[in-house]
Amino acid sequence: MEKNLRQQKTTIIKIALFGPESTGKTTLAKQLADYYETEWVPEFARDYLQEKWEENQHICVADDMLPIAYGQVALENEKLSLAKKYLFCDTNLMVTKVFSEMYYDFCDPLLNEAALKHEYDLFFLTDIDVPWEKDDIRDTPDGRETVFSVFKQSLIDTNKPFIILSGNKKSRLAKATAIIDDLAFAKENGFSSEDFVQIYNHGISFNKVLKQLEIFENGITKSNLVSPATIDNGIVSLSEIDFDEKANFFDSQKGSLKIKKFVPASGAATRMFKFLRAFLNDFDIEQETINAYINRKKDKELSIFIVAMDKFPFFETFNEKLKLVYPDFETLERDYKNYYFIKLLLSSDYFDFANKPKAVIPFHKYEDRIANPIEEHLNECSHYASSNQVSNLHFTVTEAHQELFEKEVAILKEKVEKVSGIQINIGYSYQNKSTDSVTVDTKNKIVRDKNENLVFRPGGHGALIENLNQLDSDIIFIKNIDNVIQNHIDKITLYKKALAGILIEIQQKVFAYLRAIEEQKINEKALSEMTLFLSEKLNIKLNNDFNKFTFENKIAKLKELLDRPIRVCGMVKNEGEPGGGPFWVMNNKGAVSLQIVEASQVDNSNKKQQGILAEATHFNPVDLVCGIKNYKNIKFDLIQFVDPDAGFIVEKTLEGKTVKSYELPGLWNGAMANWLTVFVAVPLITFNPVKTVNDLLKAPHQPQ
Repeated sequence: MEKNLRQQKTTIIKIALFGPESTGKTTLAKQLADYYETEWVPEFARDYLQEKWEENQHICVADDMLPIAYGQVALENEKLSLAKKYLFCDTNLMVTKVFSEMYYDFCDPLLNEAALKHEYDLFFLTDIDVPWEKDDIRDTPDGRETVFSVFKQSLIDTNKPFIILSGNKKSRLAKATAIIDDLAFAKENGFSSEDFVQIYNHGISFNKVLKQLEIFENGITKSNLVSPATIDNGIVSLSEIDFDEKANFFDSQKGSLKIKKFVPASGAATRMFKFLRAFLNDFDIEQETINAYINRKKDKELSIFIVAMDKFPFFETFNEKLKLVYPDFETLERDYKNYYFIKLLLSSDYFDFANKPKAVIPFHKYEDRIANPIEEHLNECSHYASSNQVSNLHFTVTEAHQELFEKEVAILKEKVEKVSGIQINIGYSYQNKSTDSVTVDTKNKIVRDKNENLVFRPGGHGALIENLNQLDSDIIFIKNIDNVIQNHIDKITLYKKALAGILIEIQQKVFAYLRAIEEQKINEKALSEMTLFLSEKLNIKLNNDFNKFTFENKIAKLKELLDRPIRVCGMVKNEGEPGGGPFWVMNNKGAVSLQIVEASQVDNSNKKQQGILAEATHFNPVDLVCGIKNYKNIKFDLIQFVDPDAGFIVEKTLEGKTVKSYELPGLWNGAMANWLTVFVAVPLITFNPVKTVNDLLKAPHQPQ
């Protein structure tokens, strides 16, 4: 046997089976070789040690490690010359290295060096979820968890690309072949094994990554605006009496319904304090005055913040803290006081507001307390999102923030329940990492961090359609975490209940039609009634071809149009706030429907489209009530109603450079594009978002 530990270079994709004894490596290596009609490399140590045992019942010793390594390499190089596209290695020198270190607390330097140098396109770390099988040369089933941890850590420490394989023989083979096929495809497209493993562990399919790269290259499909939705042309206008009637109808129906409030609350308050962070990064108090900085930067936001500083609900708390941190605070010049106030607000050693979720930032000052958005949403929930004295509130959060949420909820929930007499059940979910986007530079080239890892960014709030899809409720109120005000809870309750009443009315009518269709109780008169309902109540216009359909095909078409989730959206007058608005939009099949469209979805180079955008009279306040079950009380799969072409390309900054990522169709934009949609005009009092900290200075957020 040639004493050579060099691994032959090759273009063959080599997969190493890696893990403790009796974890199915040999079985899987044989299966994979058969599946791909190629070679597999047996474990040289097995025959070597079996022969040693049979000769004189001698067991493995430290001096056997290097001969085993030589034999394994020779066997691998021999099989490599016969392999076709893939080679599956039952073991490798990393296994020998780990066993040598575990059993003898020593690894020959030659073996150690070769094990680290040897390259495989992928390691399958075989799990210990299969039964241990005894034979002459196996050690013991005891301590398998510890041994598995040692094997796993060795791959981590040596930066080897690996994926854990669990399950029975059949499921492992299916999982392994799917992974290998994707790996080969990734390599054909210029990605490394390390890239592939990172994508896999993120839960993103490789095809999705390629699709994202294609979108960066080709751009997104712009919306085709037909006209703005206006009062009586897509937006329903109601009197106060109407609102009262709809709200009362909701109250009469809610006893038989499971109701939930869904609050997107994943993001940190970074944007809220963006101008203050910029100030701290660019300001030197020893070199200029704050007023000089404001003039130099034309920073109106900072000027407003400083002038009205004492109006913020957190001012007094900060002021007291400043006196403790800076004993001479009262004697300082005004510039120093303001500067230290802002430093305290953002410092990770103190309040660190920009890195906390908006949900826990003090928003409102009452006579007896200061309230954050969590408390305000709990309070709202008890007022309009309850049934039979029970309310259900669901927050989407980041995993890093959940503990902070739970801590706040534990303090506030009992207080709100005691006052309201409503039991509030709280649920949480995370934005799925599989909805994230890879990041590219301005030339659409993949961006990597300083460790050469791919950079992923969250797929935007459109990803939350998956969170919404997991809920099981009859009526779901949706409202953003920052859209709460200090007072007027009775008015807010009225309009939210009214929207829900409208939803239930429409839902009952739609369900009655669908049951009639199923029971074959539709005649020509009923068909005309349904067509009129679609047009007048649901703003669905049927094209001229519909009249050419047979009666049966007309029924089938109406069933297809009606059997969808339903949303009722509150619309406020456009007061110049940035964001989306209601429009009539034509899709690529020529069908016109009501949609909420963001400005970024409109073609800026098209004057006609820009003109329609400018004519919008209303704005979307992200105040929705949704019905996500069908007429048989079965949940819809909401993913089936997403417009996949309605995503966004967004620009961000990474280490001072402009980068791009892809955001999924927005939750109330493209993610709900194919829902039944009703827009209702509601008063401006229902829309009070806090996008920057200075929004807290607006009248609705100030003490009344």
